[in-house]
Amino acid sequence: MRYDVEVGGRIRQVNVRRSGGTFAVTLDGREYVVDAARVDAQTLSLLMTEDVRLKAGTTETGVVSGFSRTISREVTIAPDPASGQFAVHVEAAPTLVSVNGRRRWGRGEDATQAGGPQRIVAPMPGKIVRVLVKAGEAVKARQPLVVIEAMKMENELRATGEGEVAELHAQEGQSVDAGMLLAVVAPA
Repeated sequence: MRYDVEVGGRIRQVNVRRSGGTFAVTLDGREYVVDAARVDAQTLSLLMTEDVRLKAGTTETGVVSGFSRTISREVTIAPDPASGQFAVHVEAAPTLVSVNGRRRWGRGEDATQAGGPQRIVAPMPGKIVRVLVKAGEAVKARQPLVVIEAMKMENELRATGEGEVAELHAQEGQSVDAGMLLAVVAPA
């Protein structure tokens, strides 16, 4: 999943993909392996591993070498009702963050441009509170399909283009993980 995240007035591109029990996260071109564990409803414990490459000449032999380092962070994410954003605390430093819920795709990645089916997946762990469509139902572009509650906020997942609901895996009350397939919309 690709997101545009605004942090302190700056838009940053974040790509997240599940890789086994961890997540491969790319932030502005820099890749991390993140092991996330929920501590409570608003706190995540993140173990982030980053490959670090040393410049030539920094070792005794002058050979380029690299190593991985693991950084442990406690992150608290809570909705900020005053701004409509999320208040994210990494360790003790608070920052207001907004996440573009609409995925932004490059031209070649857009399912509606390519004519392929739209895969509607959970953008984050949460609970399905409403399923707004049925299998076989025709849908229009930007039509809400499923509503997920995560971190005490409701998020509508919408169709990116016209089509028909070919598969529906979402059920009200169901808990979902990030990246879980909820529906497939076949092109019209």
